[in-house]
Amino acid sequence: MTDTSIAATPRERILHAAHDLFYRDGIRATGIDRVIAESGVAKLTFYRQFASKDDLILAFLDFRHERLMAWFVDALVRHGGDVAAIAPALAEWFASDDYRGCAFLNSVGELGPALPAVVEAARRHKHDMTAAVARLMKPAAGRARAARALALAIDGAIVQAQYLESPAAAVDALAFVAKAIDRSRA
Repeated sequence: MTDTSIAATPRERILHAAHDLFYRDGIRATGIDRVIAESGVAKLTFYRQFASKDDLILAFLDFRHERLMAWFVDALVRHGGDVAAIAPALAEWFASDDYRGCAFLNSVGELGPALPAVVEAARRHKHDMTAAVARLMKPAAGRARAARALALAIDGAIVQAQYLESPAAAVDALAFVAKAIDRSRA
């Protein structure tokens, strides 16, 4: 069951329920009635907060972005605050019981052409992730390009961690790429 505390506002309860359900089961597979049931709000209350499922999807992506970026930045600091911190930070995420890949890549795959605002939300998220990666690097020529290359490797590791028997191979490959990119800039 979704953690929807009594103290949370109806909007917060709906967002938490949608977050858990959309991320775990997929957006198309999750109907509004299920979100309403999990959040414990009345149907009228739901529609006062979100006029449509599309509005809820975009709010979910904003909510996911805030949560994931806060976790990512914190994890990078906990693991050393440099480029070498990327692989162990992602290994931590991949090992979590609820890991289902990147909510933004999954959402684009499910809805991209049908809901272009999802693609824009994914672009913003990936831009912010790339900026966080760039901040790990010493200022030098080619920093932005190196950060984009490493962000691409991160996306690849995220996808591979979903289908490999163990995410360790994806983490190992990402660590190798991160080290190579970092060395090439030294």
